[in-house]
Amino acid sequence: QPLFMSSFASDGSEYSSKDSDYVDEEAPKTPEYDADATFEDDIASQTVEEKPVPMSKNAGNRFVAIVWDTEVDTQDRDVWQLHEDRDELIEDHVIFCRKRNLYNETFNTDSMVDILRSLPLLSSDLQRIVGHAMILESPDISHVREMLQQEPILKMLNGGDLNKISLFRWRHIRDYTLRRDDGRDGYPCMMLGIDHDAETDNDSKNIRDETKTAVLEYLIKSERVIAAGPLHMPTEIKDDPSSIATGDFILFNAKDRDHAIEFVEEMPTAAEGLYKDLRVHFYNTLDITGKFVSEDPLRDAPNYQLKEAMDAWGYPVQDNQTPWLNW
Repeated sequence: QPLFMSSFASDGSEYSSKDSDYVDEEAPKTPEYDADATFEDDIASQTVEEKPVPMSKNAGNRFVAIVWDTEVDTQDRDVWQLHEDRDELIEDHVIFCRKRNLYNETFNTDSMVDILRSLPLLSSDLQRIVGHAMILESPDISHVREMLQQEPILKMLNGGDLNKISLFRWRHIRDYTLRRDDGRDGYPCMMLGIDHDAETDNDSKNIRDETKTAVLEYLIKSERVIAAGPLHMPTEIKDDPSSIATGDFILFNAKDRDHAIEFVEEMPTAAEGLYKDLRVHFYNTLDITGKFVSEDPLRDAPNYQLKEAMDAWGYPVQDNQTPWLNW
């Protein structure tokens, strides 16, 4: 059977009735009609002043980290052993990410990386996890590197060595038309395209510049894109001129693998031969935000006690305590 791993959304409280499902309760009273009330009175009584959602203290720099298990593994494990070892650490990975995301002005203030998304990447037959992609936000790339070295799955693979990890700055295109829901009219899929070396292939930069508008139009018209943007060199400073575009990272929905490959190959950049390495993988989604908004016992059973545990540890688990996490 295809492997679509359950998302973690911990607060999986099961429905429970009282002593009887049929308890006599006083029916709610209907508010009395006030014939003297005016329209202005009615509007005033319903007015609530809302404050703008604050930005995260870690906003400003967005990064993408890609881990391919077979490329970073130091123990020469076969693909199925890698899958099983990774699968055993999924819950540890989710807790690790949530601990980084749940902070506020008084608790866990030294957390300097927001882990926006963590996506286990699936093999072409959908039977195994072959790696994962993480979308991160931090004021400094040094915090990202420090966090990745402590991540449980990477530590299992190679002790936290970042030498073979693909880390990029990501210029996320913030257009509202490129923010589809995962799985709408298909299944969520990742495209990772790495350009030919611009220093040795002058055509690469020309192709990217010449197709920039065409790519944006293609993505918008497809009505399939979840998130998209070019990948740049991971320089220490965001505006460093040497942080040139070196690829593309796109999340989109596809009905099946052939549909996904067709979408990627028809992109103007791919059609013009920009990429030296082009990969397409369906992915699972892990709920690593720590927002605890779902209460589905069938889906959330693996972590149904996590909210209570993290609350006891002092983490701000209530929705209104971390408004900047409402992506």
